[in-house]
Amino acid sequence: MTDETVYRTMLFDFYGELLTDKQREYFDLHYNEDYSLGEIAEMTGISRQGVWDIIKRAEDTLRKTEEKTGLVHRFRETQASLAEIEASLRQLISMTQGEARVLAERLTARVHELKEQ
Repeated sequence: MTDETVYRTMLFDFYGELLTDKQREYFDLHYNEDYSLGEIAEMTGISRQGVWDIIKRAEDTLRKTEEKTGLVHRFRETQASLAEIEASLRQLISMTQGEARVLAERLTARVHELKEQ
């Protein structure tokens, strides 16, 4: 999966509810369910160009919303920071014993939970 594919999926996950029902459906079918434009056109009874126009408008809406809010960007930065913290804690676990190790293990587990939310 390319970074652009992941990014597009994240945009949809974060902002998909802002799209019209038709935009949400076509975008999901094309990018998440891997339907071709022709398949969607056949299912919905409109032209391939019509399908593409709807998907393109949906993507433009998602990208403009991200430009304004930056939620996906901040989420990605937070996830990267949590991964860095978790790696450092794992290193600390290997270097310590006793109460310090127990604390580092507890913090590692908590950081892992945060990453998974």
